[in-house]
Amino acid sequence: MIRRTFLIGGAAVVGGGIFAVKWADGAAQADAAARTDGKDGHNFATWLRIGEDDRVTLYSPHTDLGQGSNTALGQMLAEELDADWAKVEILAAPAESAFANVALGRGFLAEMTGAPGIVNSLPTSLLSMVARSMNLQITGGSSALRFTGQRSVRVIGASTRQALVKTAAARLGVPAAELTTANSKVVHAKSGRSLRYGELAAEAAGYSFDAGVALKSAKDFRFIGKSVPRIDIPAKVNGTAQYGMDVIKPGMRVATVIAAPVRGGKLESVDPAPAMAVAGVEKVIKLDGAVAVVAKGYWQALKGARALSPKFSDGGNGGISSEAIFTEQAQLRAANKPDATLGDGDVAAGLATRDARIIKADYRLPFLHHAMMEPFALTAHFKDGKLDIWGGMQDPLASKMQAAKAAGLAADKVTFHPMLIGGSFGRRLPMYTEIVEQVAQVAVQLPHPVKLIWAREEEVTQGAYRPQSSASVKAALGKGGKVAALQYDFAQPEDGLKEVPFFYDMPAAERRHFKQVSNQTVGAWRSVNATQHGFYTESFMDELAAAAGVDPVEFRRRHLKPGSRHRAVLEEAARRGGWGTPLPAGVGRGFAMVESFNTIVAHVTEAMLKDDGTPKVLKVTAVVDCGTVVNPRNGEAQIMGGIVMGLSTAIGESITLDKGMVQQSNFSDYPVLKLADVPAVDVHFIASGHDMGGLGEPGLPPAAPALANALFALTGKRVRQLPIGDQAKPA
Repeated sequence: MIRRTFLIGGAAVVGGGIFAVKWADGAAQADAAARTDGKDGHNFATWLRIGEDDRVTLYSPHTDLGQGSNTALGQMLAEELDADWAKVEILAAPAESAFANVALGRGFLAEMTGAPGIVNSLPTSLLSMVARSMNLQITGGSSALRFTGQRSVRVIGASTRQALVKTAAARLGVPAAELTTANSKVVHAKSGRSLRYGELAAEAAGYSFDAGVALKSAKDFRFIGKSVPRIDIPAKVNGTAQYGMDVIKPGMRVATVIAAPVRGGKLESVDPAPAMAVAGVEKVIKLDGAVAVVAKGYWQALKGARALSPKFSDGGNGGISSEAIFTEQAQLRAANKPDATLGDGDVAAGLATRDARIIKADYRLPFLHHAMMEPFALTAHFKDGKLDIWGGMQDPLASKMQAAKAAGLAADKVTFHPMLIGGSFGRRLPMYTEIVEQVAQVAVQLPHPVKLIWAREEEVTQGAYRPQSSASVKAALGKGGKVAALQYDFAQPEDGLKEVPFFYDMPAAERRHFKQVSNQTVGAWRSVNATQHGFYTESFMDELAAAAGVDPVEFRRRHLKPGSRHRAVLEEAARRGGWGTPLPAGVGRGFAMVESFNTIVAHVTEAMLKDDGTPKVLKVTAVVDCGTVVNPRNGEAQIMGGIVMGLSTAIGESITLDKGMVQQSNFSDYPVLKLADVPAVDVHFIASGHDMGGLGEPGLPPAAPALANALFALTGKRVRQLPIGDQAKPA
């Protein structure tokens, strides 16, 4: 992404200079206005529309995955705009280039380069062009509030309020300084006169956007920090909310697919006759790596697909197994040629410290599935040379472009209609899935709309998993229970080093990445690489504490700088979690703390063992520093959801390979945590005033190491490989 960004920027300057960039940005803004403007409403800075009836509409570039961020974005807009909350609505932004998310691009680029000053100094018009060229409309990376909300929505609200005040000042013939705003009105207290936003909107929309406008301070907040009821909940409760699976079009057919059982395999041949013999089946379509069956209904399509005996190649991947992957990863570490290294200090010298004890441990983590509630379902209709697609994807704009390429159509001939998503966790990013291409390729061959549904079994075996990963960690433990040097070597496809800071204060510490790639599609998974790094680091810190004979929390405290955010989170979590207080017999307590997406989360976990030796978590106390919490109740829900998902993956979830094929197929052999096993969860936020961090993902990473550490405290047995299963069961 970074390389492409600068290539695009350089090409723009060479090809037409800054004038061309600004012209393109202006054209995009005009296109956005044309799509949202109208005789009864007026567009402001692409994303905002104010109706003459005072209706305030935010066109959100983030998809509703159930995370509640669109409500919080509305709060951030209403805060700076001084809008009447009862008249605020949030709609999905059109999946068009004019609505590419420049704030998201700026935020991610600043993090990835480690040079926020340089990135923030780049012209918005240039970054906007880059966002459009990359079709950037992603929901993920805990980015909606900390990037789009902070860097775009709040600024748009404040700038628009400023324009409304200027317009009102001119109409009322008074100084702007004498005017105030509240509940979508500009008020002149001295004369008792006021003007509604709706009657000012047409003229105010003509003012230039002010990106440098001052934002409110926390002491003046009316909406930010309040638990405003989520706007999406009523429709989800009463059943009127529409998901991709709910789409019905006149004359619609339903299709499903059977893909190569070994990833990388291609369709060699298939006899369509067995499927065509099933009542209701109308067509069998050959795709590159799959076969699609089209029928009048889903069950007919599925029955037809299962009647087929397609022959697939294995792409040369038939010998891959989970154990073979771990073996290859160990061999890469043994070769000692890392692909990336991040850290400080002379680790080799530290590990050679005289009288230091060398502590070592090896860890293994499996592939993990996203296990989203709603299986894939996209509906497409090709008519009069144009393709319409309905459904939920985490990047509607990129999905539109992917569909256009697959169908052989120009982008302006394809319209993607974003819808609600019933769970995702990274699974519905178009670069990691085939369904967008498949539905486009099927639709252009049919005279009627078609809904393509993946069976649950297909979705499990053809996932875009969190990568299988392993690590070898070692440290030199010096006198006084302090670490002289730490090094861990880990293997997986991508490193993710900059995503997960190593915050412990040590003279020397480094993480070395060894790139290992299998035949499986791996992609973004909730908290991305923070689960791997968090498990390795926090499990090993506990092992070091035990080797030093020091309490695990005290050991961590010794390696955190006084006055730091991390130390504050650690101490608050220990206090609220009752660290050091007596526990009932048969219960252990563990601790873990991970920073990801600019948010620090610590867990104090209490757990026991069931009769079958598997763990049951009784309570998790979570302390979170995300800077500012926009909607505390929803923030709490996000942390709770992350904890439950993290515990589920720690205890029982695992994708395994044999002969290149995934062995799991449904929830019967890919078990997720049951409601009866969900612990009591207590969440507390620290208002640190730090830059805003994310909340959708950071609650998950500490879950597994905190549980593993609790089991060690209970049984004395270390868990170094997930899922835990019955590993902690006494011999």
